Amino acid sequence: MLLLGGGSPLDRNIYEALYAGGSPAMVAVARFLTFFGEPAVLITAGALVLLWLWRIGRARLGLALAAVALTGRALSELQKYWLAHPRPTLETHLVLVKTSSFPSGHAASSMIFYLTMAFALTARTRWHRVAIVSAILLSLLIGASRVMLGVHWPSDVIGGWAFGLLWVLLTIRLSERLFRANSEPPRNQL
Repeated sequence: MLLLGGGSPLDRNIYEALYAGGSPAMVAVARFLTFFGEPAVLITAGALVLLWLWRIGRARLGLALAAVALTGRALSELQKYWLAHPRPTLETHLVLVKTSSFPSGHAASSMIFYLTMAFALTARTRWHRVAIVSAILLSLLIGASRVMLGVHWPSDVIGGWAFGLLWVLLTIRLSERLFRANSEPPRNQL
């Protein structure tokens, strides 16, 4: 359904309402937000989390998180190449883009990465709900920034969020045992 909506009148209206091209301040905000969904940022953050988890004796959890994030990103990219949905051309793109439009890789990857980290790293803590809400909010802002920058239709971003959320919900159950098993410090550190 989202593919059929790409470029529809509703998509165009939302796109035009969010496009930040006329406001340098909004362009700066959108570029700032989109930075947190850049592949290099997510890979670097993921590597740091993996190293930290390895250092504290929870390498298995780190590998599970990396597997969830990397396979989710790969599946999102496969969808882009398979569907080859064109990017909007109504306005000037305010950042450089090289791939197809659907689904938004920034929306999908940020939802997968930040939500997976929130679920795993705050399991059984008082920060669990706050972390999950914060991860979702950050992903929503990152996705909206892609429309603000003129490089995605709103339906591309919604598709990215939906895929990212679905991927996390599918893989979180498979990885939940690892999260629980690794949420307590190793016995030799007690």
